[in-house]
Amino acid sequence: MPLSVLYTPLKATDNLQLVEYEPIQCKSRDCGAILNPHCVVDFHSKQWTCPFCMQRQAFPPHYAQHITEQNLPAELVPVYSTIEYIIPQAVCNPPVFLMVLDIALIEEELEQVKDSIQQSLAMMPQNALVGFITFGAMAYVHELGNNALPKAYAFRGSKEYTGQQVSYQLGFAKQGGNTGQSVGNRFLLPVADCEFTLNTLLDDLTRDSWPTGADRRPFRCTGAALSVAIGLLEVTYAQSSVRIMLMTGGPCNVGPGMVAAEELSETIRSHLDLTKDSSNAQYTKKALKYYASLAGRAVAAGFAVDIFACSLDQVGLYEMKVLADKTGGYMVMTDSFSVHVFKDSFRRIFDVDESGYLQLGFRAEVEIFTSREFKCQGAVGGLSSLGKKSQAVAESEVGQGNTCKWIAGSLDKNTSIAFYFDVTNTGAALPQGKQSFLQFQTSYLHPSGRKRIRVTTVTNRYADANMSDIGTGFDQEAAAVLMARYSVWKCENEDPLDVLRWVDRTLIRLVAKFADYRKDDPQSFHLSPEFAIFPQFMYHLRRSNFLQTFNASPDETAFYRTLVIRENVMNSLVMIQPALIMYSFDSEPRPVLLDSNSLQSNVVLLLDAFFHLVVWRGETIQQWYDAGYQDKEEYANFKTLIQAPAEDCKSIMATRFPVPKYMQTAAGASQARFLTSKVNPATTHTSEFADSGTQIITDDVSLKVFMEHLIKLAVQS
Repeated sequence: MPLSVLYTPLKATDNLQLVEYEPIQCKSRDCGAILNPHCVVDFHSKQWTCPFCMQRQAFPPHYAQHITEQNLPAELVPVYSTIEYIIPQAVCNPPVFLMVLDIALIEEELEQVKDSIQQSLAMMPQNALVGFITFGAMAYVHELGNNALPKAYAFRGSKEYTGQQVSYQLGFAKQGGNTGQSVGNRFLLPVADCEFTLNTLLDDLTRDSWPTGADRRPFRCTGAALSVAIGLLEVTYAQSSVRIMLMTGGPCNVGPGMVAAEELSETIRSHLDLTKDSSNAQYTKKALKYYASLAGRAVAAGFAVDIFACSLDQVGLYEMKVLADKTGGYMVMTDSFSVHVFKDSFRRIFDVDESGYLQLGFRAEVEIFTSREFKCQGAVGGLSSLGKKSQAVAESEVGQGNTCKWIAGSLDKNTSIAFYFDVTNTGAALPQGKQSFLQFQTSYLHPSGRKRIRVTTVTNRYADANMSDIGTGFDQEAAAVLMARYSVWKCENEDPLDVLRWVDRTLIRLVAKFADYRKDDPQSFHLSPEFAIFPQFMYHLRRSNFLQTFNASPDETAFYRTLVIRENVMNSLVMIQPALIMYSFDSEPRPVLLDSNSLQSNVVLLLDAFFHLVVWRGETIQQWYDAGYQDKEEYANFKTLIQAPAEDCKSIMATRFPVPKYMQTAAGASQARFLTSKVNPATTHTSEFADSGTQIITDDVSLKVFMEHLIKLAVQS
C-alpha cells in the first residue's frame, strides 16, 4: 500500500485556535516551515530548532521578551497541532459569483433555473459581487449597472475569447489602467445594488430565439461562453474570491468545445465509442484539449468553476470535467432543473455560518513540508500543481505531482486531499524511536475579506524491524479511500481492466504480508481486526461506478469520479460500500449487511449510496401498503414503520452536498435495480438452495467466492 494521508484543510474542529498575527517561519534557505509544537525550544538562549531542517534560530524580540516554559505562544502548545492565522493588513475583495446560464433550454426548465437564481440572490451576502452571462447560439454579457435601459453585449459562439478581447469588446480596454473598478460598476455589482435589475432581467428572460429544425439540437456555444466568463474575470478580479457557475441543459454543438453535432440523428459518444475511437467520438479529443486550456486559464487566475448539468441526455461533462477537477469547483448532475437535487444543492452553496459568512474558502494554496526520510509523490483531489520544487518532492509521480505546492479555487469543510509519499531511506536502519514530521500550510481567502493561513503539523514514529506495530496502526477506512482515489487517477491514463488487476495484486500482497497463516493451508488463514474489512471495501470498489463503466454514460462516470476524489473519508466510504439500514416490527432500525440475504419480504430497507437514497419495501410490506393499512387507525405501528426511513432520508439530505436523489421502490419494481445492483449477490439465479432473501440475476461473483480466491492466492507458496 502506498504511504499516504488524507487531509481536510478547512475541517470544522472544536479546538481550532484562531490567532491574529503573522506566523514565524524558519529562515533556513530551503525550508520555510512554520513554528509548531514539535520544535525544540531553548528557553535559556531564546532559540528554537526546526524539526524539518534541524537549523537553530533566534525568536524575534517580541517573542523573546515573554516566552517561558509557563508562558507559551499558542503555536507551541501541544494540543494545537492545527492553528489558523488571520494575517493582519491582508484584505481581499468580497466573493464574486458569475452566473453563466444556458438559454437554449425548453421553457419549463428555463423557468425553474431562473427561479433558483432569484432565490440565491436573496441568500447571498449583500456585499458579494454578481455578474450574469447567457448563451445559446451566441453568448451575451449583461450590463447590470444600467437600470433604465438593459443592455447585453453579444459574442459570437464560434470562437474562443481572451481576457484582452473581452475587455476590448465590452469597451473598457480603452479606459487606461483602472479597468477592474470601472467595469465592476457595470458588469459585476454588489447584490445590494443590482438585485432589482437582475430580478427584472430574469423575469423578462426568454429562451434563445435562434431558429432550429425539429430534427436538430438547439444551438449551444458553452465553450465560447465559458471563455468569455473567464476573460471578463481575468481582467477584473484575477487572484480574488471568484466562482464561475455554469448551468447547462444540453451538449455544446457550436464553436470551440463542441461535443455533439447539430443533427439529433448523430448520437452523443458512449464509452464504447471512446474506446473504439469511432465517428461518434470525433469531437472528443479536440474538446478535451480546449476545456483543459480553459482550466489552465482559470487556475492561473485562481478561480473555481462549478458545473450544474441538468438533462436527461449527456451534456459533455466527460469533456468539461477538467474544469471542476483542476479548480476545485462543484459538479452536480441530475435529470432536470426542477428536481431537489439541483435546487437544494444550488441553494446550499450560499449557506452562511453563525457570523453570516459563506462556509467556503477561496483561492487556496496548499504547501507541504516533510522531514528528510520521505518525500511527496503528488496529490489527488480538486486542485492543480503550482510546480514548486523543494527537498520534499519525490521523483515518482501520483496525481498532481512534481511539486510541493498546489492551488484550489475553492475549498469547503468536506474538501479532502489525498497526498502520496515515497520513503527515501529504505537502505539505512533508523535509530529506535525515530520520528518523522509533516506540515501542511493552507493559505486562503476567507469570505470575511481577510487572508488566513491554516497550519497543521503531524509526526509519526518509524516502525521497528519486525513491522508488528505497522499492523496495529493500519487505518483500513482511510486506506480504502486512498486506494479508490489512486485507482480513479490510474483510470484516466490506463485501461480500467489493468487498473482492476492492479487493485487485486495490491490486495493479495497486503493480506499475504499481514495475515496469519500456514503456507498452502487456506483453512489456517486469519486477518487481524485492523485489516478485516479492507478486502470487503476492495470487493465493492471493484464493482463500483468508479472502476466499472458498464451501463453508465461517460458523463455519469465523470461525475462519480469527480466526487470520489473530493469528499471526506466517511462520505467516500458510503460511495464505495453503501450503507444498508433495516426497519422491521421486531427491532429498532439497525445497519445490516449489504447482501441479497438482507432483502426480506417483511422489512423496509434504506440504502444510502451517497448519490442515491433508496427506500425499498419487501413484498409483504408492499402488499399491506397497497391495501392502505397505513391509513387505518388500528395499524398506527405500520404507519410509523413506513414513515421512519423517509424521515431518516430527510435528515441525510439536509446535510449532504450534492443533495442525493431520493426514490421509493419495492421488491420487483423497476427502480429496485438501484439496490440490487449494489448488494453482494449471495443468492443468485444459479444458487441451488436460496433459503431467504432475494435472488439477484448477475454473473458477478459473491463476496464469499471473492474471499475464497483471495485467501487461496495469499497463502500459496
